[in-house]
Amino acid sequence: MSVAERTSGWPAVRPEVVAEVVAGLSARLQKRLDGAAAKLAERPVTRCGDEWRVEVDEETALVLHAPGAVVADAAGVRCGCLLAPACVHRAAAVMLCPLAELADLAEEPEEPEEVAPTEAAPAPSEEPQERREPRESQKSQEAQPEAGPTPVEVAAARHLHRAGCAVLAAGVSGAGAVAQAELLRAAHRARLAGLYRPAAAAVVVVTRVRAARSGAPEHRLADLVAGLRELLDLTTALSTGSGPVAELRGTARQAYGEEGGLRLYGLFTEPVLTATHAGVVSWAVDAGGRLSTVAEVMPHGDAAAAAPQAVGAGNRTVRLGEAPLSHREFSRAGLAVQGATRSAAGRLGAGASVRAVRAAGAAWTAEPVAALWAEPAAAQVARALAAESLPYEGRPAGSDLLFLDVTLLGPAPVGPGGVPRLLARCEGGADGVDGGLVVGLCTGHEHPGLAFRANLALLATAPGLRLRVIGRLERSDRPELRLLAIGTPPEPSTAPEDPGLPSLAVPADRADRVNLGLERLQTADLQAADLQTTNLRTAAPTDAVPGFPVGLPSEAPYGPPVHVLGRRVEQAVTTGRHALAPSAATAAADGSLLRAAGLVTAAELLDALRAAAADRRRDVFGRVVPDDHDAFAGSWLAAASYTEELAAALCAAAWAGELAMDRHRGEV
Repeated sequence: MSVAERTSGWPAVRPEVVAEVVAGLSARLQKRLDGAAAKLAERPVTRCGDEWRVEVDEETALVLHAPGAVVADAAGVRCGCLLAPACVHRAAAVMLCPLAELADLAEEPEEPEEVAPTEAAPAPSEEPQERREPRESQKSQEAQPEAGPTPVEVAAARHLHRAGCAVLAAGVSGAGAVAQAELLRAAHRARLAGLYRPAAAAVVVVTRVRAARSGAPEHRLADLVAGLRELLDLTTALSTGSGPVAELRGTARQAYGEEGGLRLYGLFTEPVLTATHAGVVSWAVDAGGRLSTVAEVMPHGDAAAAAPQAVGAGNRTVRLGEAPLSHREFSRAGLAVQGATRSAAGRLGAGASVRAVRAAGAAWTAEPVAALWAEPAAAQVARALAAESLPYEGRPAGSDLLFLDVTLLGPAPVGPGGVPRLLARCEGGADGVDGGLVVGLCTGHEHPGLAFRANLALLATAPGLRLRVIGRLERSDRPELRLLAIGTPPEPSTAPEDPGLPSLAVPADRADRVNLGLERLQTADLQAADLQTTNLRTAAPTDAVPGFPVGLPSEAPYGPPVHVLGRRVEQAVTTGRHALAPSAATAAADGSLLRAAGLVTAAELLDALRAAAADRRRDVFGRVVPDDHDAFAGSWLAAASYTEELAAALCAAAWAGELAMDRHRGEV
C-alpha cells in the first residue's frame, strides 16, 4: 500500500499551519521529521465529528480539530506527549494532511465579491464642475503606466524564489518536509504581501511534490515541471520588476460582473476528482456563444469514496437560482437566468439575487450550440494553446476544449512504446495523410471508478462510428484529445450513410449525448454495429480498417528530438541538481543529436544547464559551499520555457497537418 493510500483518511490543512508547526521544531527534530511522518502514516485514523484521532503509541494520542474537514489553526493540532507543542508528532501529522488550498473550485460565494459596474451613460451637461474634475483626474491616472512592485512585494517574491530554487535543486527525492514547509512559509508571506498568484503556484508545487513522493496515482511529472516553471517565472518577473504587475500579483478571489438576463443551453457535465475534492462541473453556452460553468465540488476525506462522490454529485441540484434541475439534467436542458453574475473565467455566481427557471435545451446540431463545431480544428487548437499563457483565473471558460466531428478508426499502437490508442479521423480537419487528420483519443480521467475507461474500450470496438465529440486538448507532437462527451453528429450532406456501419443510438432521455465520465455506454447504444472484441491494452495494429485508407500513423517516424532537452529538464526535477552530471561522451552525443536536427538553441541551453549544475564552489577543505541555486534555477527555467514553447509549436503544427505530411513523406 502506497503512502497516499495510507493517508487518505486525514483531514486537509491550510498551508500556513504546516509552515508554523514545522518552524516550531528544533533542528534536531526537523531532521527526524520525514521518518516520523512515515511511521505516523502507518497508524490508524479515527474520526468523531470534527476531530480526527491518531494513537501514536499506548500512552500518546494525537488529535486534529478540523471544522469542515480543514485544520485552520495550529492550535487545532494537539498531542499528548511531553514535548508538545514543539513535538515531532504534530509536525508529522500536518505533513500527512493534504493541503486545503485546492478548495478554490469548491468555493461559491453567495454574493459577488466585486461586481463590475455597468457601462455608464454620458454625464449630463448640467453636472457640477466639482463632480466632473475627479473623473478627469481618474482618467489621467489610468493613462499613466503601471507602477512596479513595492519593496515589500519584491522581498516576498525573492523569498519565495529562493525557496522554489531550493526545492528544484533538491529534486523530488530530496525535497522533504523541511523544504516543503519553507516553501509554504514563503507562500504565506507572499499571500500577506498581496502576491496571490505566486503563493497559489507555490502551494500547487508542494502538493505535486507530495504526490510524487507518496506515489499517488494523480502524480504526473509533466504537471510538476509546469508548476515549478510557473512559480520560478512569476517570482523572477516580480523580483526584477518586469512584466505586468497586476497580472503577476493575481487576485484573492474571482470577481463577478453583472450579466443581467442569460439564456443558457446545457452542453455536458464532467466529473472532478483531485486528492482533496470530488464533484462535477457542468458546462453551458449562452445565446452569444460564450461558455460558462457551474460547479458542485466538495472536500472528501477518503480516497476510496472520492469517485462515488464525484459520480453522485451529478444528481445534485444545480446551485443557480431555484430551478429543480440536477447537473445531469442541466447537461441536456437549459436555464433562463435573471440577475446573473459571471466571472472572467466564465464561472456563474449563485448570489441571493439570482433567479433561474428551467427552459428547453438545444441539440448539439442546432444553434447556438452548433456554432462551437464550426470553427476549424487548427484554429481551436491555436486558441487553446494561447490561453495556456494566461493566469488560470483569467482564462475564458472552455478555452482548452475542442469541438470536433470524428469517425472512429479503431485502436492502433502509437508512440515510442507502441501503446494502443483509439484513433479517429477528424472531419473537416487539415489535409494531411490520406485526406484527413488522424487524432488519438484518450480517457478524460484515468480513475477506474469513473466511466471514462470502460466507455473508451467500448468505442474501440466500433470502427466506422461517426461522432460529435467534446474533449480537452492533450498537448503532444501528435494530435491527441481527452474525450469528455460524445453526441450524435449531423447527417452527412453527401452520400447516404452505410447501413453496415455503427451509429450512436442512446435513449431519448439522454438527448443524443453521453457524459463519458458519469454515464456508461451499453452495447445497445451502438446501433447496427458488428462490434469487434478488441481490448485497448492488447489491440493489434488496425492499418486495414474496412472502408478507410491504409496507413494509420502507427509506424510513422518520430519528430524532432526535443525529448533530449526535455528529459534533462524533468531529470533535474526528479533527482535534483546533482543528477545533471553525465559523462563527457553522453553530453557530446546529446549535443550532436540536437544540432543535427537543427535545434542549435536547445543544444546551447542544455550545455548551459549542465554547466550551471556543475558550477559548485568549494572551500579550502574541498567541501561544497552552499549557494542559493539562483544561477542553476535560471538555466533550468530557460531550458524549461524553451521546451514549453517548442512543444506548443509542435502541437499546433501537428493539428495543422504539417507534421503529418512531413512524417508521411519521411522528411522528419
